[in-house]
Amino acid sequence: MFKDINQLTEKVIGLAIKVHRNLVPGFLESVYQAAFAYELQQAGIKYEKEKILPVKCADIIIEKGFRCDYLIEDQLVIEGKAVNELTSIDQAQLLNYLKISSIQVGLLINFNSTVLKDGVKRIVNNYLGETPRSQRTPRLIRKDHL
Repeated sequence: MFKDINQLTEKVIGLAIKVHRNLVPGFLESVYQAAFAYELQQAGIKYEKEKILPVKCADIIIEKGFRCDYLIEDQLVIEGKAVNELTSIDQAQLLNYLKISSIQVGLLINFNSTVLKDGVKRIVNNYLGETPRSQRTPRLIRKDHL
C-alpha cells in the first residue's frame, strides 16, 4: 500500500493531526489512542495496538519486555503520549522499541501539544543488531517466574 516509510509516516501524522483537531489537548492518553486506532482502521492501515515486544537479556528472552502503543504496517512504531512535554526518557523508550523490534523508524506523538506538529518527533534507529529475532533461539522466561 505504501511505497516507502516516508509516505507511511506522512499518512500517519496526517491521521494524528485529524485526531488532534477533533479532540484538542486535555484528554487522557487512552482517549487519543482509541480515536487514533479508529482513524487507522478507517484509512485501511494495518496496525497492532499495544504490541508486546520481547527483550533479549544475555541468553534469555523476557517475553513481555515492552509494549509499544502501535506497530503499523510492520514497519513503523508509534508511541502516543498526552503529557506537558516530551522528555529524553520518552525518546529513549521509543528508541529501545525500535532496537528490539529491528524497525528503523518510529514516531513519538504528544497529543497534548497546542500545535500537534510541535509534538511529533521522528526517531530513526541506526542500530542493526547482531542477529535478527527470527534467527535467535534463546529460552523464554515465563511470566510466573518474574
